Amino acid sequence: MTDPNVREHSSLQLPITDAAALTAEQTLERLGSAPDGLSAEEAAARLESLGPNAVRTHRANAWAVLGRQLGSPILILLLVTAALSLFLGDATNSIVIGVILLVSVGLGFTNEYRAERASEALHDRVTHRAVVLRGGTTKEVDVTALVPGDVVHLSLGAIIPADIRLLTTSNLLCDESILTGESQPAAKDTAPVPGGAALGDLASCGFMGTVIQSGSCIGVVVATGGRAEFGRIALGLGERQPQTEFQLGLKRFSFLLLQVAMVLTTLIFVANLLLQRPLIESLLFSLAIAVGITPQLLPAVVSTSLATGTRQLAKRKVLVKRLVCIEDLGDMDILVTDKTGTLTEGKISFTAALPATTDVSDGGLLTLGLLATEADYAGAKGSFAGQNPLDAALWESAGAAAFEPGRFDRLDLIRFDHQRRRTTALVRDRGGPAQLVTKGAPEDVLALCGPVPPAVRAMLEEQFGAGARVVAVATRPAVGLARLTPAEERGLTLAGFLVFLDRPKANARQSLDRLEALGISVKIATGDNAKVAEKVCADLDVLSGGTLTGTQVEQMSDADLAAAARTATIFARVSPEQKARIIRLLRQSGGAVGFMGDGVNDALALHKADIGISVDTATDVAKDAADVVLLDKDLGVLADGVMEGRRIFANTIKYVLMGTSSNFGNMFSAAAASVVLSFLPMLPGQILLNNLLYDSGQLAIPGDRVDKEQLRAPSHWNIAFIRRFMLLFGPISSLFDFATFALMLFVFNAVPGEFRAGWFIESIATQTLIIFAIRTRRVPFLRSRPSAGLIAASLGVVAVGIFLPLSPLAGVLGFDPLPVPFFLALLGMVVVYLVLVELAKQWFFARDAQQLPAPPPPVRPRHATHHIARRAFRFSAPVKVPRPPMQPRSRRRARLRGRKAART
Repeated sequence: MTDPNVREHSSLQLPITDAAALTAEQTLERLGSAPDGLSAEEAAARLESLGPNAVRTHRANAWAVLGRQLGSPILILLLVTAALSLFLGDATNSIVIGVILLVSVGLGFTNEYRAERASEALHDRVTHRAVVLRGGTTKEVDVTALVPGDVVHLSLGAIIPADIRLLTTSNLLCDESILTGESQPAAKDTAPVPGGAALGDLASCGFMGTVIQSGSCIGVVVATGGRAEFGRIALGLGERQPQTEFQLGLKRFSFLLLQVAMVLTTLIFVANLLLQRPLIESLLFSLAIAVGITPQLLPAVVSTSLATGTRQLAKRKVLVKRLVCIEDLGDMDILVTDKTGTLTEGKISFTAALPATTDVSDGGLLTLGLLATEADYAGAKGSFAGQNPLDAALWESAGAAAFEPGRFDRLDLIRFDHQRRRTTALVRDRGGPAQLVTKGAPEDVLALCGPVPPAVRAMLEEQFGAGARVVAVATRPAVGLARLTPAEERGLTLAGFLVFLDRPKANARQSLDRLEALGISVKIATGDNAKVAEKVCADLDVLSGGTLTGTQVEQMSDADLAAAARTATIFARVSPEQKARIIRLLRQSGGAVGFMGDGVNDALALHKADIGISVDTATDVAKDAADVVLLDKDLGVLADGVMEGRRIFANTIKYVLMGTSSNFGNMFSAAAASVVLSFLPMLPGQILLNNLLYDSGQLAIPGDRVDKEQLRAPSHWNIAFIRRFMLLFGPISSLFDFATFALMLFVFNAVPGEFRAGWFIESIATQTLIIFAIRTRRVPFLRSRPSAGLIAASLGVVAVGIFLPLSPLAGVLGFDPLPVPFFLALLGMVVVYLVLVELAKQWFFARDAQQLPAPPPPVRPRHATHHIARRAFRFSAPVKVPRPPMQPRSRRRARLRGRKAART
């Protein structure tokens, strides 16, 4: 029976189209709410009955992981054929195969589940907050704890956390492209709209997952989770994340292996049938060959690499929000960053007040600057929380101690925004006449003033040239004015300039050198004056490719700006929208673009970048928008993160190269031998055991060291390179396999059990030890030392491989004892094999084809599905997210929206 409370609370949720047609007061009434929000008790009750505001679950699901392990088609075929073998009387081989497959599944499950648990822990460390009114008190809550009826406060750069009906707005524009596909922001106000309006025409509502591009608002939550428009689409797309370039490379690589495996398996099966061997034995052997050539534990190696990477990055003060962010971080080759706190210390200090006329004193100018801050005068000196850095520096200055809050009344205020780039206050001194005070970027404030003497302009240019940050202050009488509008910002008289200093970081040059060594081009995007940014770069010996100002950016077409942005180093006086546009166009040039920012004005660009980077001390809006959060705002810390991302890719490629070359060689040897010999060269169970031992030892690869030259540039999948590598080193492996066959047949006159034992040991030894040559382009051990874990794992696997044919299990596994001289011959063959591989490696990498870098991947259009899945991350809870009940027509609409998003 349905809980009546659930029915009661469900009835409080409104379709967004219905809410749009109601007035703000009617909406609050229908939702059982009020302007001061819900009580804490009522909010808790609604959360309990309606569930979290979530569209994803980040709970690790052991059954789902196990299902993926058991869902392998090859595994299913092997299980079926092993069962048939058991039914036909070959119980021993069936049991051996069953045990080996069980261990293989167990290894894959353990590693993948550990990676999912690491991802779950990652989610638990990252929180996304919303400012909400509960019982008239403003507080921050997790976005997943929002319920219908909650009153939320939202500002520039925020992602709207649920479908809301707007109660108040201030110059509100919303980027709704993720839902509507419209590139232009939608203007919003509180007026009801006629019923039946399209989604893009609901101007009185804000939608979950969309971004506030300018202005601010207060709204009441109408629908949460899967009941919101964004939630329906996200749930319609399912839990699976869009594939990254790394994962797409894995997919292409797997297709290559599938082609090779199908050809070999078919040829072997047909050849064995022509030789009139038993059907089941031939089928089992063919399938074992297919499994043997496939690196079964590749997903486990990748998962282990990513899980290991998150732990390593956490130690280096880098917190990634999703495991795949590590790959994106390593792929980055362009970094656009703000200047403050990355190239400079980020400790802004007020240094001087420079009056423009003799009528204004230094102290008077400072007072005017304090009057035009957004902080409450009474508490501004005691707390700098929520203030912008320049205002905080003003209140922290020695001159601010003389400011008397009680002297002044603030009648009205126009807050700072990134279009006007100024703050304007309407104030009155002890009941005297009202006065308008404007403070902001000098270029914008001077444009509102009368003629400015050349000496004053020269003074301003001198400060810019010295690298100082300058704020202009202007005033005018405002007798009889009670309310402010932007139109009142006119006819001002310049009072003077407030000068601030933010010194370059002592270690900034070292950090830039590290990024340059990693092949990353660093560009600066700042709201500061161009000369200030150029002076900081000059002080740090940054070679500039040119400067573009916000005015120039605004006048350029996309094509012209894309060309100019590739060479420019500094983007000065750029707005949030211009930053986002620059990022978008740089991405289209083929680079993987990272953006690093920590302010409200950086949120739009963080959303647009391939990898958004913020810092722990950033504004909540910036941290919410970022994919990676640095616990220390230092480009050196970011360089550590990039190196870790590239290390993971390099180690994964080691496994791929080793697996394809040695597996291909061994399976080719097995295929040839099965046709020539009167018996199978290795039993199906022995092939699977060989593959299992070999793969198990390679689980230590994620912790291996990586040579410095492998970290100098982003690496991409190069299937042609992998194919060339496989076709050279595979036959070398086969050459020594054939030598082993000859040794066993013509020297030791081996029976089938001895032959299989000898080849099993030689195969394990050669294909495991080759990792030490393949893992580096250098001379192994002498110029490139492997990790202790990889050495121990590899030698341990070889030891187990030698032990098994000599152990009490030898008879069960189908092995016979080997003569002692075989092991002496094996030692000699292994040494010759490793030397030959090293010589072949030097020749291979010296060829012109390998000297060329891998071609960069094509520019990847970010489909709507990618943006939806990335945005859905913030609405994630550690519980199963139920699909809300929908009428058949609503369910069909959700499916259609999901399909449309996938095509967009």
